[in-house]
Amino acid sequence: MDRQLKALLEDCTLCPRRCHVNRLAGERGYCGCGEKLRVARASLHMWEEPCISGKEGSGTIFFGGCSLGCCFCQNRQITGPESGIEITGGHLAGIMMQLQDRGANNINLVTPTHFLPLIADAIPAAREAGLSVPILWNSSGYENAAALEHLAGLVDIFLPDFKYGPASDAQRWSDVTDYFERASEVIAQMAGMAGTAEFDSRGMMKRGVIVRVLLMPGHVKEAMTIVDYLLDTFGDRIYISLMNQYTPMPGMENDPLLRRKVTKREYGKLVDHALEKGLKNGFIQEGETAAESFIPLFNGEGVLTG
Repeated sequence: MDRQLKALLEDCTLCPRRCHVNRLAGERGYCGCGEKLRVARASLHMWEEPCISGKEGSGTIFFGGCSLGCCFCQNRQITGPESGIEITGGHLAGIMMQLQDRGANNINLVTPTHFLPLIADAIPAAREAGLSVPILWNSSGYENAAALEHLAGLVDIFLPDFKYGPASDAQRWSDVTDYFERASEVIAQMAGMAGTAEFDSRGMMKRGVIVRVLLMPGHVKEAMTIVDYLLDTFGDRIYISLMNQYTPMPGMENDPLLRRKVTKREYGKLVDHALEKGLKNGFIQEGETAAESFIPLFNGEGVLTG
């Protein structure tokens, strides 16, 4: 690992919480993670956007831990600091190669922010070993723009969330007050790094940015605000994915909003608004997506054999 990447672990500012802990010395910040990679699952995933999964699947690698920690997270069982299996960078490169050998359209790094230096160190090794599919950064959108600069030339596709508007429940649900500002900043940087979207002959994305807007129950206006901001700021330079798959998880029973799914009427209002606003490069979900059956089993699949 080069000195610049190592420094990001010695004085951790990988996310906007800027804990300034020395993870190489055993110190832990908000995410609770140390100097070792932790992976909970590596498999072909069929439920991403069509240009990501395709027929063959997206080679998803789910990392343990999280620097945002939304209380409603459907992957909550792997957000703890000891979640997943501890592996080396060389092992991660091997997992990437294994997924490519299985026909993956891309390598989809899910919740990778807090492991950025370790991942950035492993990608070149995988490329040297013959990895040729795009690398996809699938994140919460709550990241440090300066840290993301280290992904230049390494990541081809960015798939960030844009969870909260400027006046939102970010503090209540994710314990942050600056989500909108930080997400706005990093998505602009991602758009600059990825450039104009490119697709192969099968319609699979090779390069570009897709921003996911997850509609929360009772928050149609908030989601509309995010869509308006994205379209006014980026126009057709990025793709927007409107998501209705919020799934009430155990522990949300006492929250009047989080205890229920998004209604068809709510989602329809958001879609209509986005289309009226001029959305062209976008994705809309159809059918029943808010179900625990869409949540993968985090049983170490694909990790121990990588």
